[in-house]
Amino acid sequence: MRRPDFIKHWTELEEPDAQTYPGDTEPMALDAPLSAALGVTRIGIHHVRLLPGRRTSYPHAESTEQEFVYVLEGEPEVWIDGILHPITEGDSVAFPAGTGICHTFINNTKNEVRLMVIGERPRDDNRVRFPLNEAYEPTLADRWVDWPARPLGDHNGMPD
Repeated sequence: MRRPDFIKHWTELEEPDAQTYPGDTEPMALDAPLSAALGVTRIGIHHVRLLPGRRTSYPHAESTEQEFVYVLEGEPEVWIDGILHPITEGDSVAFPAGTGICHTFINNTKNEVRLMVIGERPRDDNRVRFPLNEAYEPTLADRWVDWPARPLGDHNGMPD
């Protein structure tokens, strides 16, 4: 009997190339967009592989989209407002919409990290703030200009 199309292993859905930002060659995470491939339309679910020395994204905050990250494997660090926090398998991190909490996940270990990232599907009213990318940010149509300013620590948001 053939499995239904809404049953897939993440390895069947992983995109072959690491994500990058326009005009930048820094490879970010490897993504398997589960919800899109499985027909889930209201939430976004991604299996994310973070290779050693990489980060998931530029540090950012979102105005109306919520995000939840669960560590499946490995020991990444979560960069929150300029401070690194070590996390491990079984840890969960949540970013409520509108708080201005800037974040990214960094793998400074020698082992691969695997994350389950769950959030809302892209919303037309969502705005994004990239506090460490002042050259990139003005190029965005969805720039969050009234971001609730938060103090930022000294860490530059980059892997070691």
